[in-house]
Amino acid sequence: MDRIRAFLVAVAIVTLCGVPQVRSTASDHRYKAGDEVPLYANKVGPYHNPSETYRYFDFPFCSSAPVKEKKEALGEVLNGDRLVSAPYKLEFLTEKEAEIACKRKLTRDEVVKFRKAVSKDYYFQMYYDDLPIWGFLGKVEKEGKTDPADYKYYLFKHLVFEIHHNKDRVIEVTVRSDPNALVDLTEDEPVDVDFMYTVKWKETNTPFEKRMDKYSLSSSLPHHLEIHWFSIINSCVTVLLLTGFLATILMRVLKNDFIKYAHDEESADDQEESGWKYIHGDVFRYPKHKSLFAAALGSGTQLFTLTSFIFILALVGVFYPYNRGALFTALVVIYALTSGIAGYTAASFYCQLEGTNWVRNLLLTGSLFCGPLFVTFCFLNTVAIAYKATAALPFGTIVVIFLIWALVTSPLLVLGGIAGKNSKAEFQAPCRTTKYPREIPPLPWYRKTIPQMAMAGFLPFSAIYIELYYIFASVWGHRIYTIYSILFIVFIILLIVTAFITVALTYFQLAAEDHEWWWRSFLCGGSTGLFIYAYCLYYYNARSDMSGFMQTSFFFGYMACICYGFFLLLGAIGFRASLLFVRHIYRSIKCE
Repeated sequence: MDRIRAFLVAVAIVTLCGVPQVRSTASDHRYKAGDEVPLYANKVGPYHNPSETYRYFDFPFCSSAPVKEKKEALGEVLNGDRLVSAPYKLEFLTEKEAEIACKRKLTRDEVVKFRKAVSKDYYFQMYYDDLPIWGFLGKVEKEGKTDPADYKYYLFKHLVFEIHHNKDRVIEVTVRSDPNALVDLTEDEPVDVDFMYTVKWKETNTPFEKRMDKYSLSSSLPHHLEIHWFSIINSCVTVLLLTGFLATILMRVLKNDFIKYAHDEESADDQEESGWKYIHGDVFRYPKHKSLFAAALGSGTQLFTLTSFIFILALVGVFYPYNRGALFTALVVIYALTSGIAGYTAASFYCQLEGTNWVRNLLLTGSLFCGPLFVTFCFLNTVAIAYKATAALPFGTIVVIFLIWALVTSPLLVLGGIAGKNSKAEFQAPCRTTKYPREIPPLPWYRKTIPQMAMAGFLPFSAIYIELYYIFASVWGHRIYTIYSILFIVFIILLIVTAFITVALTYFQLAAEDHEWWWRSFLCGGSTGLFIYAYCLYYYNARSDMSGFMQTSFFFGYMACICYGFFLLLGAIGFRASLLFVRHIYRSIKCE
């Protein structure tokens, strides 16, 4: 199995290092004066609703030439990109002044459509030589007016492109709207619009290799870096305090336990038994619903592997800003290639727990995460189709994803399951399990599962919540996140804190003679995912301006899937840490 895993790792690295970094040939082009540089219009949408975007020509813009669609990769389609040829011609080093791109007479319905877009702060996005540019469709004049009925709505009809070049390369491009070239959309009357544009060229010394740096600098400003480092220091303090707690309190208690139990063995046998030693005959009793438990462990292990690969690719620079669709491509490909790890882990552990129906266990493993994700996708894609948004995946893309699942994910899952079943590994239990389970004594309310999950999830969440804002602002906003090294450190801290707090709670559970720790350790480890979802509620209401049914359903739907994935991932980490701890302490005493 090690060879199979090594092969999958190698294939993932080779595949991904090639796939996401594929860029348009335009970005590697050298141009001569007068050469046409590709300009693509991508999408338009309300500024505060990042998921609600529409095709550029869904709005009544015009073009003097036939509109051509750009062929896009899988990740670009998943990202909602729908690139088409823009109505403006920006030849290399050719300056233009107030040139008319096209003329259009807007009908009453088209005026209403543009006015609604302007009132909701709609923006447009284009790509010029693979460099992103943005602008707003228009503006609302509210000055001196208290009644919304008196507001004036204007459409920008004149765009000014400023392009910087270094000899024969395009380095930077910005666009602004001419504030004096406006079309009044206030009245529901037809109006004539001359869409115009101006092009200005300037020379710069910035090398071509550094032209994307300006997009990375926004998240590396001193003010933001201070907050990021404060987040890490806060997290490190949490880890140190927790580590100190375990090192001093827990280990001292364990040492006293070892001395006590050694003394008990030499004393009379008629004394009352109590403590974690005396449930040694039950502590390794297999959990209820062991097929589901093994499937959850397998899925969590796969998601941990997926996250690790994503961090590796991020740290080596694959996910540079506006490498369109790279992250989505990586997620799809790596998830498909790592499904064998889920199958192997689940089947191997299920067989160690003396399970017999490994085929059903394998089906459960394959559907445990993909099932809820598929149901959520079907609902949200239906919503996107109803809104005619670019988030709705074309039929061809759905077929491609299905083929990846059918031809890569499922076969690797089965192969991993077969390898796990044939591994013949036995569960390593230092103590023999008794025939009948020991009765669990009555426990106070704070030792029940829900309060323990709340305690277990709060500390890891407190170590990452500052960084969560920047991640949310990047995923569900327009902020750019590029400090992957800091994010990786925070992720490592999250894993350490999760493992430590789960081990501590497992010890206290065993000390109270509650031997049903298997599911408890998994649920406590994964409870941070529930805290992250609770943060989603706070972020949506207090930190964002998102609105509307589509954006709300996309935000809470996909965040539910992400938090569920974190629940499985961290649950697997919590259980593995607890299993190592329990095996260690029961090896250290004489159980027979």
